[in-house]
Amino acid sequence: MARTLSLFGMELARPKAAFFEFTSCEGCQLELVNREERLPLFLDLLEIVQFREIMDEQGDDFEIVFVEGAVSRRDEIKRLKALRKRAQTLVALGSCACFGGVNRLKNRFADQGWVQRTVYGDHPVETMEVTPLADHVRVDLEIYGCPVRKEEVEKIVASLVAGKTVRHPQYPVCMECKAREEVCLFELGEPCLGPVTRAGCDAWCPANRRGCWGCRGPAEAANLEQMARTMERYGFSDETLLDRLECFGGFPRAAQAIRRHG
Repeated sequence: MARTLSLFGMELARPKAAFFEFTSCEGCQLELVNREERLPLFLDLLEIVQFREIMDEQGDDFEIVFVEGAVSRRDEIKRLKALRKRAQTLVALGSCACFGGVNRLKNRFADQGWVQRTVYGDHPVETMEVTPLADHVRVDLEIYGCPVRKEEVEKIVASLVAGKTVRHPQYPVCMECKAREEVCLFELGEPCLGPVTRAGCDAWCPANRRGCWGCRGPAEAANLEQMARTMERYGFSDETLLDRLECFGGFPRAAQAIRRHG
């Protein structure tokens, strides 16, 4: 542990933390860096020893590791397991780490060799089906979203440092959308996974007239059967629903069920 900090007169440990990325665009890490007005306060909660986006130093002594990105190569599995052994707490940062993310769309193709030939031609790279971190190691905490919301990450980090339990919303995005008094996008001809997606984003996309694509994964007790009926009632095909369910990889069972009965 490094120096301590104080919160409401209570001394808190300032844990050492590191950020790593696997198969991803690194957008979640950039979201944290781009919050300039709050960045000093955020950084003061942690002693960051490795974060390639913002620093050259590469310390190997850390207690919390934030991992962005999905696993798509065998060497990433080896690296991930090594990080798991070194860290007390492993946090999956963003949809790719939690579900596989957009990268998981590659898994739609049964012939991965064809994918390699089509994308890389005569210069193949070692790759495999895309999987989330939890398929390979124990994940202590998941932070959802594509990208993650900076405000949410700050609250979660503050809870980690204070030793508080992190609790994600169990209700769907629809509740946040209604709280904002937004018009239901289905009434405007836009498909939306708000009824089944975990809240916590403050209905970010629906509030900007973009239907939810489910980047935060399923809400607690999400009614996927009703979701399919709603899509049908408003004239949207199973393929439209599948595109949304599979986009970020958060609804694999529901997508498989639709494909089996489609």
